[in-house]
Amino acid sequence: MHKNTDILVGRKGEINRLKSIMESNEAEFVVVYGRRRVGKTFLVNTFFNDSYTFKLTGLAQKNKSEQLANFASALNRYGNKKYTKPRTWFEAFESLRNLLENAKTVGKRIIFIDELPWIDTQGSNLVSALEHFWNDWAATQNDIVLIVCGSATSWITRKILKNRGGLHNRVTQKIFVRPFTLAECKEYLTSRGIVLENKDIAECYMIMGGIPFYLKQLRRGASLAQNIDEMFFLERCSLDGEFEALYASLFDNADYYIKIVEALSTKNKGLTREEIIKTANLENNGHLSEILQNLIDCDFVRCYKGFGNKVKQSIFQLIDHFTLFYYKFIKKNGGTGKAFWQFQQGTHQHSVWAGLAFEQLCLNHHHQIERALGISGVMTNCFSWISPSDADEKVQIDLIINRADNVTDICEMKYYDGEFVTAKAEYERLLRRQRVFKQYNKIKNTVHLVLITTDGLKQNTYSSVFQNIITINDLFTN
Repeated sequence: MHKNTDILVGRKGEINRLKSIMESNEAEFVVVYGRRRVGKTFLVNTFFNDSYTFKLTGLAQKNKSEQLANFASALNRYGNKKYTKPRTWFEAFESLRNLLENAKTVGKRIIFIDELPWIDTQGSNLVSALEHFWNDWAATQNDIVLIVCGSATSWITRKILKNRGGLHNRVTQKIFVRPFTLAECKEYLTSRGIVLENKDIAECYMIMGGIPFYLKQLRRGASLAQNIDEMFFLERCSLDGEFEALYASLFDNADYYIKIVEALSTKNKGLTREEIIKTANLENNGHLSEILQNLIDCDFVRCYKGFGNKVKQSIFQLIDHFTLFYYKFIKKNGGTGKAFWQFQQGTHQHSVWAGLAFEQLCLNHHHQIERALGISGVMTNCFSWISPSDADEKVQIDLIINRADNVTDICEMKYYDGEFVTAKAEYERLLRRQRVFKQYNKIKNTVHLVLITTDGLKQNTYSSVFQNIITINDLFTN
């Protein structure tokens, strides 16, 4: 068991959690969740090395009868007696209990139910049966480890994590599997023999995020641009239809979610709740709040409160790289049968997109930014800020790091070919932003301007405006 974890890239925190679960002296109910293609099943299977007492994978778009037949087949694979197809989920879990009670397992009895949301067909009573199985028996067995997994994050959250019935507060461990960081992307690509410079890896991240399955599609020996065409733009490309499949797999009533992310894609800096309602033509109700929270929980949307935790100034910003890239390029140009991305390099359209995508990359690596600033041990809070609507001077700052050591960092994120050059106009703009921010927020702390860029800063008359310089290589740390 877990002897193969050395083949896993990253996932150190998740592996340590699973190890602690195996060392527990109590029954453990574990939820492993996260977006489609992020590597949840691979993590669990690699850690446990198929040493399950029982394993079941739900069937996509199949009815209750077919799901129960699949359950019976799994019982027969792991049991030493013939199990017939159960008529209900209560019967199914009673049979599972029988299998587990008769299992000749050394150590923990491990149950892994993958793609649990797929099994819960309409009117199936699956969750009620699972509740009874856990509360009536499994929770009393100190050697039981029940792991449930699924991409449908909204289902997992609503039916399991926030269950108000028999499973309320029954989950003992929840493991949210996030995309790779830049450093983990590089490690993964290196393990597959793919050689790319850090800047290319960053652009790859800016297109698809740190999703292992997408990275797995990269062809060795091809340029990044060739690979992106093969994945998204050529006829019968390898990830054709991925956008629709992604949202359908994650969320019930995916159309509502797509409406919101499409609205957010129209404004790179993000929208307030009121602006989302207006742009997407939605009603202002609790359902909208639930959708926004689910998008936040999946790391598709970031909610930035105003500086000083001002909720009314909250901005909802689309941060999922693949979704942003889809609306910018794939929706209009995907699957056309022609190479597209190879001809975007160096164009104005590419430069505009890269600048915005680089900002998102930096926001996703704020821990690495703090480490580069030497403040990883200092208590910090990250904010965005927009000057009030009645202000004479309009300013928006995407990343502010408020530090416990009485310094506030205003981060400027610039994607640039070569060293960034600070022109006079840029120098004056930066000083104005700093002045307006301090004035409206009555800041008494020292305020530093921090430049985060690709290749560093060219020294000139105006470059001293920046107190700290962070390059793209600084973001490749864990």
